[in-house]
Amino acid sequence: MTVTDSRPGGPPRQDEHRLSRSQRKAIVAGAVGNTVEWVDWAVYATFAPIFADRFFPPDNGSAALLATLAVFAVGFVMRPIGGAVLGAYSDRHGRKKGMTLTIALMAGSSLAIAVCPTYTAIGVAAPLLLVLARLVQGFSAGGEFGSSSAFLVESAAKGRRAFAGSWQQVSVGAGALIASFLGTVLTSTLDDGALHSWGWRLAFAIGAVLGLVGLWLRHSVPETESFIRSEAGRRHRVNPVVAMVRDHPGAALRVAGITVAGTLVYYVWVSYLPSYAHVTTGIPLNQALLANTVAMAVFIVLLPFGGLLSDRIGRKPTMTAFAVGILLFAWPAFHFLADSFWGLLLIEIIGLVLMIGYSANCAVVMAEQFPPEVRTTGIGLPYALSVALFGGTAPYMTTWMSTNGHADLVWVYVAAAALIGAAVYSTMPETKDRQIA
Repeated sequence: MTVTDSRPGGPPRQDEHRLSRSQRKAIVAGAVGNTVEWVDWAVYATFAPIFADRFFPPDNGSAALLATLAVFAVGFVMRPIGGAVLGAYSDRHGRKKGMTLTIALMAGSSLAIAVCPTYTAIGVAAPLLLVLARLVQGFSAGGEFGSSSAFLVESAAKGRRAFAGSWQQVSVGAGALIASFLGTVLTSTLDDGALHSWGWRLAFAIGAVLGLVGLWLRHSVPETESFIRSEAGRRHRVNPVVAMVRDHPGAALRVAGITVAGTLVYYVWVSYLPSYAHVTTGIPLNQALLANTVAMAVFIVLLPFGGLLSDRIGRKPTMTAFAVGILLFAWPAFHFLADSFWGLLLIEIIGLVLMIGYSANCAVVMAEQFPPEVRTTGIGLPYALSVALFGGTAPYMTTWMSTNGHADLVWVYVAAAALIGAAVYSTMPETKDRQIA
């Protein structure tokens, strides 16, 4: 929809509260491509217990699984590197080219894992190839967040930037759910022999094929106007990483601070809470995982509405509400856990509904910190560093606390992160009405 400029003879301009057809197409393409990217990322964790003895000595199942999970952690190490290198690539050559490269790297790595020979066939070369593939996937994931966030936010009308950015997190959650669905279908339809022999390979192959769909979608959309304008007006090609550190250190530190509470709470609630409830209360693990899945579905459905609320009242109040809410809810959440599906489901849903205040905003508020020539790098590198330091270590820290007799203090760990978030969100500048070029 267009409206006419109030000046006599003024040109038509886009209504800032409505998305044009081309903007909607760009958001769909960005979200679907991002979903595919995160399916490939999540399939590894979903099927790790099944393929562990394919890549490591099969005579010790526990050691093989631990080694496979260690390889999973290695992917997080590469995310800051991917955020820097691929972010700079996207800032220099365009969001579209950056996103096309990230999905090609992710899908290609999935295909490599799908066809890789086993340990019994090629010995130590098998785990080395697995590590290499996972390093590439971590590198790709590090560049994906910045590129897709910048693309989605730049593709939106001014008054719908948070709504558009919220689809970045919708697609991350959808990717995890699809990977979980693949795991459910294959483990339910194949016997153990088939599953360990070739079933897990099918999951990675499906991820690779879906990557081709995402690649086609991303290739079919135009570059953002914001990048095109910045490219036309740029006289010197300064390295975006150097420019970010030199010209925007405060914004980069703010992005890192914004990420701390959100990433830690997300990993605790989604990755840790079901296992914690199972161990501490005795609730069957399948019921705990079902509660987690239902809560995730509610979270994904509500995320775009959280974006609309942010576009209406601002980033600061919605993000502060998340942090203060988690700060107040942390103790009751862990104190009142019991051997009850409905009780756990309620705790999961409350936590993830509060989480919407962060997840609906993270892409847009980070994008609004930087000019277009360093936007992808400015989002991707500080975000990836925070995720690696706080999100990637959250499952380990909470497990260490539980196994060393400090399970009753996990809520303090969560509350401390929320307190940091509340301090950052309440003091950061409001960016809802900022022009982002």
